[in-house]
Amino acid sequence: MTLAKAQGGDGNAGGAAVRLENVSFSYGEATLVFDVSFAAAKITAIMGPSGSGKSTLLNLVAGFESPRSGRVLIGGIDVGMEPPSARPVSMVFQENNLFAHLSVEQNVGLGRSPSLRLSEADRVAIAMAIDRTGLAGKERRLPRELSGGERQRVALARVLVRDRPVLLLDEPFASLGPALRDDMLDLVAGVHADRPMTVLFVTHQPEDARRICQNVVFLDNGAVAATGAAADFFAGAGPEVFQRYIGSGPVGVGSRDIARKPT
Repeated sequence: MTLAKAQGGDGNAGGAAVRLENVSFSYGEATLVFDVSFAAAKITAIMGPSGSGKSTLLNLVAGFESPRSGRVLIGGIDVGMEPPSARPVSMVFQENNLFAHLSVEQNVGLGRSPSLRLSEADRVAIAMAIDRTGLAGKERRLPRELSGGERQRVALARVLVRDRPVLLLDEPFASLGPALRDDMLDLVAGVHADRPMTVLFVTHQPEDARRICQNVVFLDNGAVAATGAAADFFAGAGPEVFQRYIGSGPVGVGSRDIARKPT
């Protein structure tokens, strides 16, 4: 398989398995070591205390950070020598990274062409992504004319037109209120049902992970402490280190105060 095949791009691309194979990374005096696999076409929550390495793990997959040793594989292909732009990955951050002087349509279009030189097929894909994310009728608006939730919808629409098999979400809804965050989580779940990408979702919110995730990877002290099915983790049958993190009992019983702490 070639990297181009792993990227998909035919409008029907499924997810690609992601593997960090004994990947080590030094951050100041700390050394992080990740040896973990993420199932293709599933939504996996990446959780753990602040400083445990959640965002670093995503950056290693995206190519924004380079490991000291080990391999990052996407769809079975070692992407270690590929720059971020060449990897079959899209990423949505907590800050939506929209260009203030560009309209919704143009910001989404950047996912298709950085120069905004768009073909008719590009424009059709952009219109479909805008409609799918509930932004129809707001194509000409500037980011400052949108709510926080709408700006994140633009960022998600830009991901859809890129059509990559792996989606990295780095706490993209942390700044939203509970109702808006639930709307965005449901949107991600709906988009995933339509197009089953492999989603790695960093979150501090146990209830968010329980709402949309099939699997959980729990990090602690710069390493993978536990992995498993989300249903097991949130039914109180998860590992002790995870139960201590969220509070005793299943999510919703003794966990809410911890879940609402600032990240």
